[in-house]
Amino acid sequence: MSLDYRTIVPDYLQRGLAPLGPDEWAAIDQTVVRTAQSVLVGRRFISLVGPFGPGVEALPNDVLSGSGGGMLDLLGHQEGETLAIGRRSFLPLPLLYKDFWVHWRDLEASRQLGVPLDVGKAAAAAAATAQAEDRLIFDGEPALNLPGLRTAEGRQTLPMSNWGTMGSAFADVVEGVRVLTQASFTGPYALAVSPRLYADLNRIFDASGVLELEQVEKLARRGVYPTAVLPEPTALLVDSGAQNMDLAVGLDLSTAYVESSNLNHLFRVVESLVLRMRRPGAVCTFEAPARPAARGRT
Repeated sequence: MSLDYRTIVPDYLQRGLAPLGPDEWAAIDQTVVRTAQSVLVGRRFISLVGPFGPGVEALPNDVLSGSGGGMLDLLGHQEGETLAIGRRSFLPLPLLYKDFWVHWRDLEASRQLGVPLDVGKAAAAAAATAQAEDRLIFDGEPALNLPGLRTAEGRQTLPMSNWGTMGSAFADVVEGVRVLTQASFTGPYALAVSPRLYADLNRIFDASGVLELEQVEKLARRGVYPTAVLPEPTALLVDSGAQNMDLAVGLDLSTAYVESSNLNHLFRVVESLVLRMRRPGAVCTFEAPARPAARGRT
């Protein structure tokens, strides 16, 4: 996500057709990147690979089998369990995007008055695209058979206690660390939570003088990340090392020119990527108990 407007931009973005100068493109590009970086959560703890190019529509995803430990032998003759590809599939790289308009009068006013171009709409489009990326990472896309962190088959699951009670969140995370470690996923771990659960963590922990969040961060050393794309109440603990998963990028976040209509100019913030999970067991989701069905009136 480091598009440099000073370099030659590929033709497929059609930027040469846009009525923008280098400084105006620079303002849009910098705003898009900075806004997305402030919104994105999944990229903060999942390794990125690529970009492979915008024309790449699918990539292999290998689910690994073989969990035995490394071997120790003086001559290397002792045989052990081999790490192998248990299942290979090809995952599509969907496009994630949001369009925005630059109105011709705004553009002319910026130039005539010598004031910077208003890039607020570009920022809003970048934020929407970033949220779409995180939804793909956490929830997947059933229509494309793409799993997400909290929907993947083979993930670990634990019941969630009431995080509104002091110490319950810490106890749940301790149990999650135990389950993942027992399954040979040794961290460091990241914890992603819905906004209300994050608020619950920001209280003094058991008269210790420190926040419960600080205690949890000692277990989740990759960080604790709130995100609005997770419904309430949702929490998941992840060993996001490259041996377990990565985020494969085709086209990294870019701004393209689409067309002109009624003298106004349509732009698109766009990217393509997919979450590849080699070991779904590296994710532990905390499952809240189902709410009882509401009783009808008699």
